[in-house]
Order: sequence, then structure tokens, then C-alpha cells
Amino acid sequence: MNAGNHRPLRMLVTGGGTGGHTYPALTTIAAVREQAAARGLDLDVLWVGTATGLEARIAAEHGIPFRVIKAGKLRRSPSPRELLTNLADMFRIPVGIMQAFGVAARYRPDVVLSTGGYVCVPLGVASRMLGRPLVMHEQITALGLANRILSRFATRIALTHPSSIEHLPASARERAVVTGNPVRPQLLNGNAPSGRWHFRLTPEIPLVYVTGGAQGSRQINTMVEEILPSLLTRAQVLHQCGPGWIGQLTQAAAGLPEELAARYQPVPYVGDELAHVYAAADVVVSRSGAGTIAELTAVGKPSVLIPLVPSAGDEQRQNARYLAEAGAARALLETGPQAGRLLAELDALLADPSARVTMAKAARSLGRLDAADALARLILQEADITGHG
Repeated sequence: MNAGNHRPLRMLVTGGGTGGHTYPALTTIAAVREQAAARGLDLDVLWVGTATGLEARIAAEHGIPFRVIKAGKLRRSPSPRELLTNLADMFRIPVGIMQAFGVAARYRPDVVLSTGGYVCVPLGVASRMLGRPLVMHEQITALGLANRILSRFATRIALTHPSSIEHLPASARERAVVTGNPVRPQLLNGNAPSGRWHFRLTPEIPLVYVTGGAQGSRQINTMVEEILPSLLTRAQVLHQCGPGWIGQLTQAAAGLPEELAARYQPVPYVGDELAHVYAAADVVVSRSGAGTIAELTAVGKPSVLIPLVPSAGDEQRQNARYLAEAGAARALLETGPQAGRLLAELDALLADPSARVTMAKAARSLGRLDAADALARLILQEADITGHG
């Protein structure tokens, strides 16, 4: 307990399903805890999510108490095949709201943080019913459907991009503030030699880091496999390909000439080493989701972006275009880009170190390193802390 022997500040957190919703929540919890401690306050956190979402695993890994509720996914334009699923989910929503109300009523939070995903809706509604302040964070430019609903009664709305304000209902805009998208602080402290040592890479040859997300990307993996014989003559490649692809790409490496095969490292997943990989990489090839964009701009890395199309609101193509227009990335914006185009963009960057330096500076200028602290301050402003210290 804190010095005043009052109860800790209680924060209820909801959000998840994907890393894009889960990691900003995790990073913000750490920032709120740090800022609360600076005010002499202990922080008590309860995370509420679904049993199958990434948030359940991440909360467990970090020792954060977790409660499971049911949540129905809201699909704006379901295919005929999804209509029955939508119907079933419609019945889960009121059940989830009742469960969320029960959890929140027992926990009595001082503030609720919502970071997106359909699991947020029941907790958001419950916080409104209980009169608890709700701080909603949106990672993408256009609001997701869950946050579109919650924005109507969130106490404060934290946005990643200034352009998101125009996507809010008119009545919600005065409650909005631009904080940026929280990035895990450990990503900012990478060590290039450690990254090269861990993956047995040489500092003399430029490094291209390829990632399609935790599960890998069929599109990116097949494009990279096609251009390897040419790309490896001028670069080494660390390729996070996803667990389902490691067999095929290891086999592809075995078919390369020996001197080129030594320059190619397919790995199923990059975990805690990611900060060191970013530090070592000369160019990154990736999707352009909100979390990836926040990371690339925070660490200031040149990139070639291959947006996932379609994505919600064509979000990934918007993100890629935004970075490309700012000179912070090259973007393959056409539908179904060809492997030859990816090779041409990489060749141009690998041949021109000064272009990479300029692109890195442009990327870094777009980063918001203080996003987690800004969001944490907003949360503590909304929590009534007068009775806590």
C-alpha cells in the first residue's frame, strides 16, 4: 500500500485479439504504474478479455490478473457464410455485457482503459452504466467499429494520428487528444552487434529484415523466396517467415549456392531479440499495420512496405502511403505487387547509403516516443486520485 495507507488506484484494462491492440495496452500499463509510483500511489490492474485472444497469454506472461468474458465480433458486412456466425455473436454481446458489468461492479475501477478489439464493447458499456471514466485509445487512422461505438460515451479519446479526429462523431471530437501509439520501450534500446551475433550475421554486408507478422505472410514470403538468388548477391536477409513456412524456406535456402545460402536466415519468429534486429537492420520489409508503423518510426528505420489489402478501411495502404509521401518508406501500393518490384526497391536502397540515412531521419521525425507517457498522463487525469494519497 502507499504511504497514506489508502487503497491502490484501480485500473481496468480491456483490449486485445491481436498484437495491435494488446501491446499498446501492455506498454501503457507499465507507464501508468511508473507515473502512479512517482505520485506515491500503488497501481492495481485487472485485464479483461477473451480466452482465445493474445491478451490472455500476454497478461499471464507479465503476471497481470485476467478475467475472461464472452464477446461477440461485430462484422460490418458479413459474407453469406458469416451470417450464422454473426447471429450467434449477437447473442454473445448481451451475455458479455452482463459479465463485464459483474466484473466491473465487483472491481470498482477508478478508470477504464480500452485499446480496441470487439472485446472492448461490453466493458465500455459497463463502465458507462457504472459511471466510471473510460479512456479509449485508437491505433488506426479510421476508427474500428468497436471504438466507433465506444467513442460516443468515452470520457477521453486518445488518437494515434491527428487525421483520425475527422473520423469521430462530431459530438466526440472535443474529447479527443492525439497521444500517438505506445511502443514497447525495450525496442528503443537495441544493440546492433547483439542482433548480428545472435543470428550469426556479418557487419560487412547490408542486412534486410523481412517480417510478415508473427504468423508470417504468404504474399511476402513467396515474393522474397522468388528474389533471393538476386537479392543475396548484395545483402544478407533475416526472414521472420512464421512457423508454418520455416520448412519450405529452409528448403529454399538449401537449394541456393553455398556462398548465398550462408547469407539467408529464415526463422519462425523473432521474440525478445527484435530490438537488436531493428538496430542491426539496414532496411526492413514488412506489412504496414499501425503497430509496425509505430515501431518503424520510433526506431527510425528505412522500409519497403507491402500493405495487407484489403484491411479495415484500407488502413494499411493509407499507412504505407503516409510514410512514402513523407519520404520515410518505399511502398508497394498497387494491387498484387510483383516480386520484381520489391527487388527493384531494395536494390535502389541497398545501392544508396545516403538515401537510407535520409529515409531513416524522415521515419524518426514521424515517431512518437512519448506516446505511452502521454496516454498514461491522460488516464491519471481521468482517474479520481484525490482519495488515494
